[in-house]
Amino acid sequence: MRSTFLLLLLLAVVCLSSCISTKQLTYLQEDAQMDSLITIQKKQEPYRLQVNDLLSIRVKALDPELVDIFNPVGETNANATGEQRLYYDGFVVDPHGNIRVPILGEINVLGHTVEEVRKDIEARLLRDYFKAEANVFVTVKLSGIRYTIAGEINGSGSNIIYRDEVTIMEAIANSGGVPITGDLTDVIVIRQYPAGQKVHHIDLTNINAMHSPYYQIKPNDLILINPLPQKAIGTGTTGLQSFTTILSVVTALTTVILLFIRL
Repeated sequence: MRSTFLLLLLLAVVCLSSCISTKQLTYLQEDAQMDSLITIQKKQEPYRLQVNDLLSIRVKALDPELVDIFNPVGETNANATGEQRLYYDGFVVDPHGNIRVPILGEINVLGHTVEEVRKDIEARLLRDYFKAEANVFVTVKLSGIRYTIAGEINGSGSNIIYRDEVTIMEAIANSGGVPITGDLTDVIVIRQYPAGQKVHHIDLTNINAMHSPYYQIKPNDLILINPLPQKAIGTGTTGLQSFTTILSVVTALTTVILLFIRL
């Protein structure tokens, strides 16, 4: 009788420890169950361009024909749309940190912001090719924010969001969300810097994640979602699954023992 009780107690403990709790699944949890105002630093540090970034550059003037050469429209592939058109018409930062602009030639943009690049191109055009009366208007933008997400995610792979700012929550939602077996407490963000790559960590179950400098993703970020230990153990993600799995194991062991006893 005592052995049976201990076996049942052990079974209950294993079930409780192996199943995934609600606390491990809930995003941005608060300490108190009440409404709160979360102050977020909306003004982020301006992004500084890296190698392989893709820029969209457009030049406008009173006479559009004067600036047509700066504004190619799918010359390589007239049928290209969306991201393909950006690939053909955009300006890629080469391994030396330069972009090649018609007439202006190579311009170094590595480590500069898009606003600094805009001012540089505008100044070059007004200095060497146009007069102020031409009303030259230059627009420089990143061609969306590209990121790669892998691990315990419903839609792994590379994605691009056509906005100037994207949070890690939006990136995860855009990739199908994290399944029940994903570890939200230690999401890894590998970010590119001029000197190389750095590994960062963010806990998405904590409301304070919104204050993290890695809550806003940057172009070419690699986001990794690791599996929870329960998946590696294989005992189940809920109490019922764990109970069923362990009960099957115990039943099989009991059957084997009884067979040996009868021999």
